[in-house]
Amino acid sequence: MGTVTLGVSIAVPEPYGSKLQELRAGFGDAAAHGIPTHVTLVPPTEVEADRLPAIRAHLVEVAAASRAFRMRLAGTGTFRPLSPVVFVRIAEGAAGCTRLQSEVRDPQGPLDRELAFPYHPHVTVAHGISEEAMDLAFTTLADYAAEWVCAGFALYEQGSDGVWRKLREYPFGSGPNCVPAQAGSPADHAAGGAGGAGATVPPS
Repeated sequence: MGTVTLGVSIAVPEPYGSKLQELRAGFGDAAAHGIPTHVTLVPPTEVEADRLPAIRAHLVEVAAASRAFRMRLAGTGTFRPLSPVVFVRIAEGAAGCTRLQSEVRDPQGPLDRELAFPYHPHVTVAHGISEEAMDLAFTTLADYAAEWVCAGFALYEQGSDGVWRKLREYPFGSGPNCVPAQAGSPADHAAGGAGGAGATVPPS
């Protein structure tokens, strides 16, 4: 059956998601249009396609046992010089993200994988662009603030065109029936499970 590249993320809802995506594109990050704004739980991971049923079942279990938590973004940070990334900081909700990604990457589960760096939840707004452009992103969003209640996550697949497309939403046990989608996102993958507006996502 071959392999697929998957990712698991929390979408940043509207109106914040699209605005940050537009800003990211404006800073010169060409990947912005294929990676709407998100908090990564599992980075791009290549798996055998026949593992998808087990992965979906695992994510259903994780989501069902999870509860909604508040997310608040405030200001900017950077991973430079270690990694060419500028991000918006998660001022509230980092513990919830960290716990969730640990459960999704359970060593006994189908999405077990090592990370290149220790997990640090964030919202990327510039990646791999010039130092000057990253400096601009850092200062432009230094006073940025947003908040919402995180009520679920979603599974995404990266297409051959580099764009991430949603396969299925996973609402938390006590959350609403969908993950907030972002305006202008590509349509759901034709083989995806849940319906609803498309919301792409993933790496940085």
